[in-house]
Amino acid sequence: MSTSIIIAVLLAAVAGIVVGVFLRKLIIEKNKADYDAQGRKLINDALAEVERLKKEASVQIKDDAYQMKQAAEQELQSRKKDLIEEEKRFGQKLDQIERKIDLIDKREMEMLKKEQSFFEQEKKLADRRKDLDVIIDQQRLQLEKISGISREEAKRLLSESIESEAKMESSKALVRIENETKIEADRRAKNIIALAISRYAGDYVAEKTVSVVPLPNEEMKGRIIGREGRNIRAIEAATGIDIIIDDTPEAVILSGFNPVRREVARQALERLIVDGRIHPARIEEIVEKVTEELEISMREVGEQATFDVGAHGINMELIKLLGRLKYRTSYGQNMLQHSLEVAYLSGIIASELGVNIKLAKRAGLLHDIGKAVDHEVEGTHAALGRDLAKKYGESPEIVHAIAAHHEDIPLESLLDIIVRSADALSGARPGARKEMLESYVKRLEDLEQIATSFEGVDKAFAIQAGREIRIGVDSGDVSDTESVILSRDIAKKIEKELTYPGQIKVTVIRETRAVEYAK
Repeated sequence: MSTSIIIAVLLAAVAGIVVGVFLRKLIIEKNKADYDAQGRKLINDALAEVERLKKEASVQIKDDAYQMKQAAEQELQSRKKDLIEEEKRFGQKLDQIERKIDLIDKREMEMLKKEQSFFEQEKKLADRRKDLDVIIDQQRLQLEKISGISREEAKRLLSESIESEAKMESSKALVRIENETKIEADRRAKNIIALAISRYAGDYVAEKTVSVVPLPNEEMKGRIIGREGRNIRAIEAATGIDIIIDDTPEAVILSGFNPVRREVARQALERLIVDGRIHPARIEEIVEKVTEELEISMREVGEQATFDVGAHGINMELIKLLGRLKYRTSYGQNMLQHSLEVAYLSGIIASELGVNIKLAKRAGLLHDIGKAVDHEVEGTHAALGRDLAKKYGESPEIVHAIAAHHEDIPLESLLDIIVRSADALSGARPGARKEMLESYVKRLEDLEQIATSFEGVDKAFAIQAGREIRIGVDSGDVSDTESVILSRDIAKKIEKELTYPGQIKVTVIRETRAVEYAK
């Protein structure tokens, strides 16, 4: 019973599989037929679309071709029109040229006729000149017979007479021109100098050889000195400045001839006081830091000075040296302020004389650059400044102006005279170097007393703010040779007995006067 069921089930299963396979085949064949029909439809639609696009493209191409043809025809017509107009203009110009050629030909013919006429006239003049020469020779022979002197003697006498008269007239004119020129030159020079002084008013900064550092209390003096004086010795060794600690309440004094070192010591000591840590290692550290900062500050000061003057393109090394002049003094006058003033005065004078103003300002600013190193290198500051300016690429005119501003070498150009004059104005006028009026007047009186103390001196006058003394002597008592010796002796005595800034020019004037009255 179970076996027949199993068999029946198996047969039923086989029959189901066969039926399923058959049905699936039928379904697939039906779907395939549908797919084929859809594919053929799509292909037919695509072919139809392609045909439509072909037709549209063909129409569009024909339209574009027609439009291009129209545009080409229009362009061709326009060019033909331009060509016709150009031919017309060319024809007109050609006509003008032909007319000008005809005119030139006519003028050439006229010139040829005039030239022929000129040659004929010249020939006639030559013939007349020959006739005149013959007549003149005949007259000359008659004159020689009448006067009794030859032609050469007459020429010599006439030339001697004319030469004598010309010399007399020229000497009179020369004296007159020289006098007028001197008067005009003095007047213009005074006007220019007065204008330069009136247009410039500079500030002066008096520097001293000592600096005072305030202290918060008296106990700080002991800390600055340190155990067995090690701190004060460390500061002096690091800065090269003497520190004076005396009875001055709540202050110490820094003494030294070098203002840069003194400024380093002052700033370093102030920082140490604020910091509170005062010992040799800290002192060296602070001094080194202040030195670096001061170098930067001096460079910035130099750059500001060049900017204020308008002197661009100066070498950085020269700018640094300019900054050092802030801490350099000469008889109490700050050298940076002096250099700026000389630059401004040089520019004003140059503008009045028609000289390059920028060049004059540049030379005035750099004229004392040698003073930034004259305490370190042997030589005069003018020679040192000349070498520095030449080394760092300044022009030959500026180099020579720096070297000649104290007449160490001869003056060669107007720029040299301008810088020298501006330097004298800045350094010599009263008040520029912070001298007391009494001492200033006393020095002038001493100059005149020294000069009049010599035998043969009639009178003496100190001029140019004490930069020059003029001495008048009696020509009967002092000869030319003795006047040279007298000027040298007076200069030596002034050098020995007086203290003064810069140099003093001693001029001995010996005159011989002859007076007569025309009655």
